[in-house]
Amino acid sequence: MHKDWKELTQTLSKAMAEVRKGAPDMAKGFTALARASTASGALDTKTKELIAVAIAIAVRCDGCIGFHVKSAVDAGASREEMIETVAMSVYMGGGPSFVYGAQALEAFDQFTA
Repeated sequence: MHKDWKELTQTLSKAMAEVRKGAPDMAKGFTALARASTASGALDTKTKELIAVAIAIAVRCDGCIGFHVKSAVDAGASREEMIETVAMSVYMGGGPSFVYGAQALEAFDQFTA
């Protein structure tokens, strides 16, 4: 199944903006958590985003795949790094992770096209 990952993340961003308007304190807290969690430390931002992709695959979250693949691309992840991330996800999550991992690679290819 082919998805338009750019359109998916844009649509979700608009929907999430509505939640941000209605729950601004929660949104501020979530944004602060995201920034603190993805900041470079012992692990660089790219590695952290690849971990987030692996978790997104494992929990089968389309939006999470889209957002974190895009962030991994923006942080400089290579296609080879994405494939290894997908492979680890399949190892840990079996068949469902294989399906969602294939979608993560599709998202990577769209965001780098």
